[in-house]
Amino acid sequence: MKILITGASGFIGSFIVEEALSRGLETWAAVRGSSSRAYLTDSRINFIELNLGSKDDLRRQLAGQSFDVVVHAAGVTKCIDKNDFHRINTEGTINLVTALMELKMPLRRFVYISSLSVFGAIREQQPYREIRETDTPQPNTAYGRSKLEAEQWLDSLGGAFPYVVLRPTGVYGPREKDYFLMAQSIKQHSDFAVGFKRQDITFVYVTDVVQAVFLAIEKGQTGRKYFLSDGQVYQSATFSNLIHEELGRPWWIRITAPVWVLRIVTFVGEYVGRMTGRITALNNDKYNILRQRNWRCDIQPAIDELGYRPQVLLPEGVHRAIKWYKENGWL
Repeated sequence: MKILITGASGFIGSFIVEEALSRGLETWAAVRGSSSRAYLTDSRINFIELNLGSKDDLRRQLAGQSFDVVVHAAGVTKCIDKNDFHRINTEGTINLVTALMELKMPLRRFVYISSLSVFGAIREQQPYREIRETDTPQPNTAYGRSKLEAEQWLDSLGGAFPYVVLRPTGVYGPREKDYFLMAQSIKQHSDFAVGFKRQDITFVYVTDVVQAVFLAIEKGQTGRKYFLSDGQVYQSATFSNLIHEELGRPWWIRITAPVWVLRIVTFVGEYVGRMTGRITALNNDKYNILRQRNWRCDIQPAIDELGYRPQVLLPEGVHRAIKWYKENGWL
């Protein structure tokens, strides 16, 4: 089987490449010319440069190729200009799929990595209930809207294109950079939380996302969408407590601030980012993500239809991630 993985140089994409190689697949990593290949050093990897911003370029770059499977993991989670979310996440997906269809690529499966963020802050009346696929998405971030728009465009194709959508919750593990900032902060003796109302959080370890990708290739049905988590629900302080333990319990100050303080911080962060041209983790999207109280989701369809079985729960996952950060000089 010949597989193409977009976003191959990224956090999730690089793990998908490793799994494809371990299965003996002819593995093609789609990258940009400027992409780091630090995690793509295996000599068996075939590289292809794709410009997702241009249908014409994609048709030219993909001409003469024939893939059985495409896993579309490329995208952005942070942008200076919120319009870039639509341009990269939505239009990039449309451009890629349009090029594949126009080239009459004989695909067996197209797996699109979306996000739980397409649903936004719903089901927040206590007691919180799992977000289900039958709920109406109400994305409250530019990122979530861009992912939902890509999903809706895929839906508009009907059965003409063999796509499956995966909607992971917060993905963490080695090489991940956003949750790493929490570990870095705790090592520097501070932990910051937002809001006093109960927050239910879900996580999924990166290799469990990869597991779901290959199950979707094997068993997914066209048009189906699956939530992914480790099947557990955690409280807002659980993740930082586990990191604190793995770091040897350094002294720390834990600050819980009202939501309005976060609003000020992220407003300033967004302004500074625009002025300096540097992407910051403290932005308007981050405000909506951090203030969201319910991140529960129903993974039973993935279990029943794909045979998905989460292998790594949060304590073990945090242990593995912190160990990697230490061994690779991040911490």
